[in-house]
Amino acid sequence: MRKLIDTHHSKNPEQALKNEQRTRPGKVKSKGQTGQSMKHDSAEKHVTGKAVYVDDMPEYPNQLHIAVGGSAYAHAKIKSIDLTSVRETLGVVDVITVHDVPGHVDIGPVFSGDPVLVEELCEYVGQPIFAVAANTMEIAKAAVAKASIEYDVLEPTLNVEKALADKFFVRPTHQHVRGDSAKALAAAPHRIQGQQHVNGQEHFYLEGQVCSVLPTEDGGMTVYSSTQHPTEVQKLVAEVLDISINKVKVEIRRMGGGFGGKETQAAPLACIAAIVANKTGRPVKYRMSRTDDMVMTGKRHPFFNRYDVGFDDQGIMLGSDIMVAGNCGNSPDLSDAIVDRAMFHSDNAYYLNNATVTGHRCKTHTISNTAYRGFGGPQGVILAELMMDDIARHLGEDPLTIRKRNLYGIKHDHIRTAAGEVDPRNQTHYGQTVEQKVLPELIEELEQTSNYWQRREEIKQFNANSPFLKKGLSLTPVKFGISFTVQFLNQAGALVHIYTDGSIHLNHGGTEMGQGLFVKVAQVVAEEFQVDLDTIQVSATNTEKVPNTSPTAASSGTDLNGMAARDACLRIKAGMLTFAAEHYGAAEENIYFDDNHLVVIKDSDKESASEEKLRIPFADFVQQAYMGRVPLSSTGFYKTPKIHYDRETGKGRPFYYYANGASVSEVLVDTLTGESRLVRTDILHDVGRSLNPAIDKGQIEGAFIQGMGWLTTEELKWNDQGRLLSNGPATYKIPAVGDTPFEFNVNLLEDRPNREETIYRSKAVGEPPFMLGISVWSAIRDAVASLADYNYSAPMDTPATPEEILKSVHNTKDFMRNKNAIAKGQKV
Repeated sequence: MRKLIDTHHSKNPEQALKNEQRTRPGKVKSKGQTGQSMKHDSAEKHVTGKAVYVDDMPEYPNQLHIAVGGSAYAHAKIKSIDLTSVRETLGVVDVITVHDVPGHVDIGPVFSGDPVLVEELCEYVGQPIFAVAANTMEIAKAAVAKASIEYDVLEPTLNVEKALADKFFVRPTHQHVRGDSAKALAAAPHRIQGQQHVNGQEHFYLEGQVCSVLPTEDGGMTVYSSTQHPTEVQKLVAEVLDISINKVKVEIRRMGGGFGGKETQAAPLACIAAIVANKTGRPVKYRMSRTDDMVMTGKRHPFFNRYDVGFDDQGIMLGSDIMVAGNCGNSPDLSDAIVDRAMFHSDNAYYLNNATVTGHRCKTHTISNTAYRGFGGPQGVILAELMMDDIARHLGEDPLTIRKRNLYGIKHDHIRTAAGEVDPRNQTHYGQTVEQKVLPELIEELEQTSNYWQRREEIKQFNANSPFLKKGLSLTPVKFGISFTVQFLNQAGALVHIYTDGSIHLNHGGTEMGQGLFVKVAQVVAEEFQVDLDTIQVSATNTEKVPNTSPTAASSGTDLNGMAARDACLRIKAGMLTFAAEHYGAAEENIYFDDNHLVVIKDSDKESASEEKLRIPFADFVQQAYMGRVPLSSTGFYKTPKIHYDRETGKGRPFYYYANGASVSEVLVDTLTGESRLVRTDILHDVGRSLNPAIDKGQIEGAFIQGMGWLTTEELKWNDQGRLLSNGPATYKIPAVGDTPFEFNVNLLEDRPNREETIYRSKAVGEPPFMLGISVWSAIRDAVASLADYNYSAPMDTPATPEEILKSVHNTKDFMRNKNAIAKGQKV
């Protein structure tokens, strides 16, 4: 007889897991509950074109369209501006500048530095100065070109090295320190240094930035925005208009991709459109062209990384001095937290031992960079993998061997701490303990299923007999922390209604950008009431239904909103079960939901063990509960427990748990042209107890390909005046179907429920597998290293384009020539 037990926040995680398993449904499951592979709720709408995005919404009568005029220079002061010809253009209704803003002019999401429109100082090419409102977008764009602006051009800072030299930062430098890295480095048997430029990445979502704004009769605004953060859009629109937040409603049903690019970057469009709508009293639409989107919105932060690492004869790290320097662009945006996460993940899956990790937030006169899948984590993880490869080549070992020796949780009796105890090797350089150590077993399983060692020998033989084409192989893991590193963002709300026909309405603060969040949270509700998934309707994210929401980011959408929805369900269930116990005269612990029914077990004879089981259809019971005046609606709330971080000490537990995975990639490299081809990839990923295996696998596949694109083909290029040259699909290459591996094997790690009390012990899946793409870059380095008998690891910045690969090939050949010359006693 199943009793409803809420296991959240138990002091004993293992007992909580047992309790939770005990309360799971029986053998019969309704269609679409958690653990089942269900298709995306909008899948058919996506492929048939019926899915409605913001740009598909019917236009309002008298609707205006926006185009923005931006700075012609990366760093300049405006001397004069003449917009007369712009205003006189036929079809132009209004032109606004910063002087038309009723309220706040700075819309920085966390720190100041992002003017909605520039008044005097321009700090990147394309920075908005004025906006044109016209009857059509074409008229607005044509009018923009008629502006006459005189500038006093200033010298720009366009690269991280100059910003570092000038100490030109958007936020103060931060540091993590454990032990004495300088002493450990000096005493280490081996010591090497390296550096790397990690390029940025364009989000290149299918749906660009867009919003539609409608003035309301009470002086407010209704905003339809393609945004990952409706609450921030709501707040900033209210601030620029100088009205209360409750007068602004923001709604978003779906986005055509976001990847972090719509966390903060959607708000400026909504603010500009709202200012025009407020001034003209007319509906306003602002949709960026692809070129404007690429020029005027932020991207993944490029990083410049350095390491100095000491290690023993086994390749086990003894000390390290690490620097990560993010190119933040012209303003802070989210860069403080992004560089923090790069610092947190500069260890990836490896115990750094004595470590100093320094993170710089460099200012340059380019577009302010922003959130992107992984949020700085990938730029830190790749540095750890660079170190592993370089240590392996220095010692003549296979990189996988070195990786395994340095994993968290792997004890080495010959290494002792200052106190003389055996090194536990399970604590990060920022003080968080790695409690669920699944990577050693995960890697071992992937080694076997991918035939890593057999293929390694076959590749060596191939390379020995192939003068120009070289194969490479690499297995790289990922350990990724799950939670917003800013504590207050780790909260969520939800709203659940049950109607008298048994149908259920669900709304929560998460946004759907194609990742399957809506169907997963709906499955949670189906699980709690043991009903079919198709009885649940999820409505558009709306700030009037669930207020004060966090952005859908940090891979926490399902964790937060799933738990909030479950909380709402538990509140409703509590009242329903109490009513059922009274109505049917049964003990509450003998009443539960199962397969679209309420099940009531009644003792038919108190003197015997016989019992009577009633099965009431769910809809019939809901009608009874309604007639009994039982509340059938509730809000729910969740806040992530345990997390904390002390910025003064650089210590704490910024993450609730870690998600893990590993990938093996095999590549073929043409050393004459620098071209590369991904031949095969095998992935094994840890998602805990999967809520929807099909959705999770789709996320893993997509994240891997996107990560591969970041590291191989997606190259952002600016000229020496700070103007973006790769500003469209003709000059910016994202992966296509032909770039996917010929053989692509993706599997979920079995029987590893999350140790922490997440929603049904699942783990986040959005960002962690992005970093599995690093195995492709590492495999390319492996192929090039074969030119030096695997004893040299040439520098290779990202992306590993043919040009970059050729540079690495020539560097390796130069190394071999010099080595041979020295062996012959010749001068180098």
